[in-house]
Amino acid sequence: MAFVTTAEVCDANQELIRSGQLRALQPVFQIYGRRQIFSGPAVTVKVFEDNGLIRQFLEEKGNGRVLVVDGGGSQRCAILGGNPVVQAQNNGWAGIVVNGCIRDVDEINGCDIGVRAVASHPIKASKKGLGEQRVPVNIAGTRICDGEWVYADTDGILVSQIELSV
Repeated sequence: MAFVTTAEVCDANQELIRSGQLRALQPVFQIYGRRQIFSGPAVTVKVFEDNGLIRQFLEEKGNGRVLVVDGGGSQRCAILGGNPVVQAQNNGWAGIVVNGCIRDVDEINGCDIGVRAVASHPIKASKKGLGEQRVPVNIAGTRICDGEWVYADTDGILVSQIELSV
């Protein structure tokens, strides 16, 4: 099957956009990792300047899922670094979307996984494991629920209530 871009998905699904079943995140993310195109069901995590829960999830088998992290948009530290991204790649995660900062950019850019984040920052987050998992999160003007489908490419990021046949 040929790849269909997010732009083409939007063009072909105007009714889903009008009904709110298909939503586009605001274009605030930088593109990292070797996989510029990825998709899968969302696993949601809400944290603030703490990456303990993120690391726990990425230690699990990803099975093509996308970890969606609401880090509160903090730009005071990185909540994701190279080691967990390597682990995510090895565990079969399709991608990671971070409403916050990452670090170890060169290492992440060498990984065969898609990563989107607001920016990079050299200071690491705490590892207390505080936060919420599998809860609705609001990122880049869009509400994302656990289990919804995430589609990302170089044009942007879409979220759908249903898996789209693209």
